[in-house]
Amino acid sequence: MTVAKTGTGPLAGVRVVELAGIGPGPFAAMLLADLGADVVRVDRPGGGGLAIDPAYDVTNRNKRSVLVDLKSPEGPARVLELAERADVLIEGFRPGVAERLGVGPAECLARNPKLVYGRMTGWGQEGPLAHTAGHDIAYIAVTGALGMIGSPEGPPAVPANLVGDYAGGSLYLVIGVLAALQHARTAGGAGQVVDAAIVDGTAHLTAMIHGMVAAGGWQDRRGVNLLDGGCPFYGTYETSDGRYMAVGALEQQFYDTFVRLLGIAEEAPARKDLARWGELREAVAARFKARTRAEWTEVFEGADACVAPVLSLGEAPHHPHLAARSTFTDFGGITQPAPAPRFSATPAAVVSGPARPGADTESVARDWDVPGLTGKGS
Repeated sequence: MTVAKTGTGPLAGVRVVELAGIGPGPFAAMLLADLGADVVRVDRPGGGGLAIDPAYDVTNRNKRSVLVDLKSPEGPARVLELAERADVLIEGFRPGVAERLGVGPAECLARNPKLVYGRMTGWGQEGPLAHTAGHDIAYIAVTGALGMIGSPEGPPAVPANLVGDYAGGSLYLVIGVLAALQHARTAGGAGQVVDAAIVDGTAHLTAMIHGMVAAGGWQDRRGVNLLDGGCPFYGTYETSDGRYMAVGALEQQFYDTFVRLLGIAEEAPARKDLARWGELREAVAARFKARTRAEWTEVFEGADACVAPVLSLGEAPHHPHLAARSTFTDFGGITQPAPAPRFSATPAAVVSGPARPGADTESVARDWDVPGLTGKGS
């Protein structure tokens, strides 16, 4: 049998089957692929999901793709053959769909008792809303996370789909999969199902805030607290050119440097006088409006004031610190975030661009010894 394709990261040698979906499932599989796993994405004929050109779907980088019609008579058998040879399987169907298709946990674990079966959903596998459609914004809404973000005068601010889909979803799925994989590879261990629900992960992200509420250190309303923009020395301020600077001078020593470099050290009211926070905010805002973002960036450059320019997605790769660290990389003509985190002995890398649906059927059939994928055997 031919040795499977692997990367150079710490998960080199780990085989992952990803049943194609959108959002958090593909991102989780990308992270595993970035870390060196051999991720085979099972795409459906005709595509599906969001209308993005596969050539630009960075969440499918470092993967390979095969086409399988799960609704065809032979489709489920092909997936089960892959699952039998895999360490991990990831799916993002609504509860019960994988079972109806014949590729649910029972069927897969019967073929491979050591398999880690990762399930990525918004509402989870059970509960009143488990079978209801939803997207990131609904999941973070019911957990209280969305209600924390934004000014007190306006509606909650939508943080793209980063908090729910990716932070509360993908990252928790990856954590669960890796923990279950460790268990499966331990003496006496076995495979199992990982139920990663975005509502669970997002709620978990608010753990510290719940503790602060219980201690009386956080009001259960947005825009009035230490870390939600309510604090005048933890927020964003407009500059004279219509751009913004971000301030996070929470500790006293950083605050002292901040007000000194901003030029209001003599007029700023005491930072602990909450009754004068409005006055302090006005003083800070007025000073920032006096210069451009570039000028303020130069003023605070290298200082322990916890101040940074607010950059756009296009500007971020050119920031001197990010450029020096190669936080972004260019691959296949696409500027994209480089793999993270970093490893001293098993470095991760972008080694291939977005997988094109079905483009790797021949190589996967050979490497994984599943000739049925090409219609040449069973």
